[in-house]
Amino acid sequence: MDKRSFEQLYMDLLPGLYRLAQSILRNSSDAQDAVHQAVVKAWGVRDRIDTANARAYISRIVINESRNIQRRRMRETAVAEAPERGYMPPDMELRWAIERLPEKMRTPILLRYMEGYSEKEAASALRIPLSALKSRLFRARRQLEKFLKEEVELQ
Repeated sequence: MDKRSFEQLYMDLLPGLYRLAQSILRNSSDAQDAVHQAVVKAWGVRDRIDTANARAYISRIVINESRNIQRRRMRETAVAEAPERGYMPPDMELRWAIERLPEKMRTPILLRYMEGYSEKEAASALRIPLSALKSRLFRARRQLEKFLKEEVELQ
């Protein structure tokens, strides 16, 4: 992949990569660090990136960098308690429910439904078989349904 193609790909993917890192790290400065580190790594190997799988490849690097930052943060500080919730508009309830999902379910939901990845691309980015992705998406949708029903019952 030449310099110009890489730069264009980077500009096209940047918002989605940031959202991906943000969904894993839940901290905007850490998400920016993860995306920056991932792009630097991808830049170094841009000649070896297959253009057909470039989106999944770079997303995988962002996921790996996000997890590296998570591991460093866990060693440095204790996990903070989640703040209590008050009233939320319906779209915020869905976002809150998605945030409650474990990362194994949250990341496939983000890639597939929020970033528009195909099932094949999402599975490739996560380095899991397509059947595992479909299973995680199914379980995540069921869990979201449960969270949202609980929310309705509380109101």
